Amino acid sequence: MGATFSQRYASLSEGDISAIIQMAWEDRTAFETIQERIGWSEADVIRLMRHELQPNSFRLWRKRMKGRTTKHRALRHPEMKFDDRLVADHRRANC
Repeated sequence: MGATFSQRYASLSEGDISAIIQMAWEDRTAFETIQERIGWSEADVIRLMRHELQPNSFRLWRKRMKGRTTKHRALRHPEMKFDDRLVADHRRANC
């Protein structure tokens, strides 16, 4: 059985939390990329954002992310040529 959200959250460093928040705010970094790089599902990221952000900031983020095609690979138009894995990769070293 896997670790609970609370256990996984407690194991994160401030740098890890910062990296997840940064990727979550970036339009071009899909939730699938966050899942691949860190192992956190979209639902986990939402819980982390709810915990870490002020209520107004969380609502603003949710409104911004809801239905945004760039945050979900399956919704992207085929002409979107960028690789969101590269966007996420260059951010990780800054933490």
